[in-house]
Amino acid sequence: MITQLLKAGRESFEMGAKLIRAGELTAFPTETVYGLGADAFNGNAVKKIFEAKGRPSDNPLIVHVCSKEQMLQLGYWNDNAEAVFNAFMPGPITVVLKKRDLPNEVTAGLDTVGLRYPEHRDAQGFLALAGPVAAPSANISGRPSPTTAQHVFDDFNGKIPLIIDGGVCSVGVESTVISLAERPVLLRPGGVTPEQLLRVLPDMKIHEAVLRNIRLDAAASPGMKYKHYSPDARVVLVRGSGENLLASALENGIRAVLYPSRDAAADAHELFSRLRSADAQGLELVIFELPPQEGMGLSVINRLLRASAFTVADEGQSIEITCAGRSCRLKA
Repeated sequence: MITQLLKAGRESFEMGAKLIRAGELTAFPTETVYGLGADAFNGNAVKKIFEAKGRPSDNPLIVHVCSKEQMLQLGYWNDNAEAVFNAFMPGPITVVLKKRDLPNEVTAGLDTVGLRYPEHRDAQGFLALAGPVAAPSANISGRPSPTTAQHVFDDFNGKIPLIIDGGVCSVGVESTVISLAERPVLLRPGGVTPEQLLRVLPDMKIHEAVLRNIRLDAAASPGMKYKHYSPDARVVLVRGSGENLLASALENGIRAVLYPSRDAAADAHELFSRLRSADAQGLELVIFELPPQEGMGLSVINRLLRASAFTVADEGQSIEITCAGRSCRLKA
């Protein structure tokens, strides 16, 4: 298969919509990350997403739409959904509602569906022609999510027919996911922060899997069950300064880089590009300082914990890690 990478515009939108209607896949930009889309009403087409990504079939997908009317057709609306829509949509947020008539392949057999109305102009242009599109992030499962069309091409060249290039994603991490099927529960932090949501939904709870970063036996939201975002390089997180860990790694002949915590929103924007560039540079170890757990910081921490396989060191602590097949004891 030849993969075409086309600039966002009427031609690529029409080509992508034609492919979606024919049961094929198309990658498209959003403000969060790039999505790998299929017709949300075609279970066989949706199966191609799981096959292309190597994604477990019990991990539900998000359905992307271009209007409130489409959301009303796909999920059972309520007052909380109305409040979130008015405050944050279109935008980097997904609401989970009781589903209407959608294939089980989209929802992993659950009776709920995640619905998202992206703000990205090119996403809206594509979706206006393609209709509701089921789409996870456009990366091989477990790898860092894509924030440029080139990232998608690197993962799927020869595997999908079309990538719509809409430039660099402005947010850089996946959408916030909040369940509104019953009492509001934050399932995944993202571009809309918990603090912003609490101003609209003061009774919102944060799921213990977000707070304690534990894996669940049943995934209510994408990104809550499996290891994600991992480059070939080893990723380690540090509470406090990472300078000592970097120096210790270099002394042991490990090719390493340190990313200090600066501004959480900027950290989120650069996160997946940094993870992907580690392999391109031939690095063996990537060290991140953990940001404060407020605002976008919670989103960054959520992704970094999974990228590092939950490897966190306190400043001054000694840790044993394996890089490039060799075990080393390093001091943070």
